[in-house]
Amino acid sequence: MPGGSTGSLATHAEKTATSGTARRRAQRAPWLLIAPFLALFILTFALPILMAVVSSFQQVERRGLFGEEGVSNVFAGFSNYAQALGDSNFITSIGRMLLFGVVQVPVMIALCTLLALLLESASARWPGFFRAAFFLPYGIPGVIATILWSFLYTPGLSPLIDAAKIVGLDVDPLGSGMVLWSIANIVTWTYTGYNMLIVIAQLKSIPGDIYEAARLDGAGPVRIARSIQIPLIRPALMLTTVFSIIGTLQLFAEPQVLAASSTAIDSGYTPNLAAYTNAFAYNNYNVAAAQAVLIALIAFGLSFTFLRLSNRGSK
Repeated sequence: MPGGSTGSLATHAEKTATSGTARRRAQRAPWLLIAPFLALFILTFALPILMAVVSSFQQVERRGLFGEEGVSNVFAGFSNYAQALGDSNFITSIGRMLLFGVVQVPVMIALCTLLALLLESASARWPGFFRAAFFLPYGIPGVIATILWSFLYTPGLSPLIDAAKIVGLDVDPLGSGMVLWSIANIVTWTYTGYNMLIVIAQLKSIPGDIYEAARLDGAGPVRIARSIQIPLIRPALMLTTVFSIIGTLQLFAEPQVLAASSTAIDSGYTPNLAAYTNAFAYNNYNVAAAQAVLIALIAFGLSFTFLRLSNRGSK
């Protein structure tokens, strides 16, 4: 009997140890699976942001007349932020992008919503073909798209400008008064199809029974869109609007490419272009880092404000 009890205790201890090992393995398994993603996230996203924030509070100190005795980074407090905010061109570029967003974002969201509703209507023909056609501009890199559009904006090359002259209209898409809206046209052309697919995905999640009940009650396509579809796709509209707000402040490729054709676009035309110029033209990386942090904070503030106002309106 004592021997049997000892064997039973040993077997129980082995089972407990085995179950404990299996439990630890099960707890480690999720971390092992997400470890590659976490490593890439830290190296390509979190670490650069941290380095930019740290750099924004530093400045380069050169010892000697030309730095021959050494160069080091020293703590600068908020001096880089003061210099960035004291740059009138940088502040003007932020105001320019706010104006751009106030006009361009609502137009694009309205257009992508209209296209999504038309393609998901019961009478739509070849919806797959038109979805691919509307999405196609998003597949073209921004630099290539801007080059293509620049031909349509250049006098002497553009058939659109020639056609406008025939009817007595003198337009200059690359002039100081129109170049911002020429850029808005490129952005709208590029991203409307992308946002449209997000809205379509939300539309497809609406149960068919709701449509059937609405039709039995005599609701037509316009009433269904206004009373059922638009309220139910509100999360998708909020998501696309937030993405568009962030993208507005990140505008870079289009003005940089068009700057070769338009004298109205300077090196600080947009906030991102101003930060890029400070970093790679003037080698003022610390001020550029401060500008990048300010751009991120403004984007966060605008997105947060929009979400708060939208949630308050829905209540």
